[in-house]
Amino acid sequence: MSLPPVWVRRTVLAPAMILLTVLVLTTLPVWLLLAAASSPLLPGRWRALRVLWVGVVAMVLECVLLVALFGLWLAAGFGAALRTPRMQYLHYQLAAWYLRVLYREAARALRLRVEVEGPSPDDYLDRPLLVFCRHAGPGDSFLLIHALTNWYAREPRIVLTEAMQWDPALDVLFNRLPTTFVPGRGGAGLERRIGELATALDHDDAFVIFPEGGNFTQRRRLAGIERLRAKGLEEMARRSEEMRRVLPPRPGGVAAALAAAPEADVVWVAHAGLDHLFTLADVWRELPLDGTVQMRWWQVPAAEVPRGEQAQVEWLYTWWKRIDDWVDDIRAAS
Repeated sequence: MSLPPVWVRRTVLAPAMILLTVLVLTTLPVWLLLAAASSPLLPGRWRALRVLWVGVVAMVLECVLLVALFGLWLAAGFGAALRTPRMQYLHYQLAAWYLRVLYREAARALRLRVEVEGPSPDDYLDRPLLVFCRHAGPGDSFLLIHALTNWYAREPRIVLTEAMQWDPALDVLFNRLPTTFVPGRGGAGLERRIGELATALDHDDAFVIFPEGGNFTQRRRLAGIERLRAKGLEEMARRSEEMRRVLPPRPGGVAAALAAAPEADVVWVAHAGLDHLFTLADVWRELPLDGTVQMRWWQVPAAEVPRGEQAQVEWLYTWWKRIDDWVDDIRAAS
């Protein structure tokens, strides 16, 4: 489904979200009774109530974020000063608050714990970062941005799928911050736009890209391998077949970011624990999750990053195999 134009998203989708939230809140006692009555009939403990709570919190936060963003637009002189450093800082602080509250409530209701392995936040101080992350579902992507903004005090510049703009509040927020939206099938000039986004990173910036280009599924994995073979890239296809937990990485965006920010350290990030949850139906089936999400961070100093296209492709595939092995080990242990 094609994305509606900006004026539709601002005048239709955003007000519709606020009206829907008001409707849910005014009828909340009814929803609570229905959820409580149905919970004994469903597997898990209070499954319906847990889902209802997370859904209501998310909707309320969405509306609060929309109102706050409107207030910042007014304070910026009806949008004239939105790109100033002060306004950018306030938008990042607002995003950090939104992610922090949503993470806290979701983790509490779904009974999730997060364990992080790798360098401590102090090891990243005063260094621009290029963050290359496994794309393991919307839950893990949300967790990564939460970690960068709240645990590592970073201001992310993110390469995202344009489908994220269906969410009214995130649509407004990310279009005011340094973000590149990628159409479902890529698009002309994408590597150029990625390079521009990764240019002139400062000491607390983190450029974020997901080299796989989408959430992992076996269907996408096999399609990616076939795509490599169709292009005559047999060696890359063979190496991708050896990796069972990740999609074949796409070197173009990674190379563009490395070329634009040669002074930045590289951070590789992998997750395990939510990578089998892609839809609300998946979350519903698994509740209560009652598990541990594990995150692994590896830091590579800028001086150790290889230069040259072929060397960087080899480097990317070597790291992607390492991430695949790590996820495989986590899955085997659990």
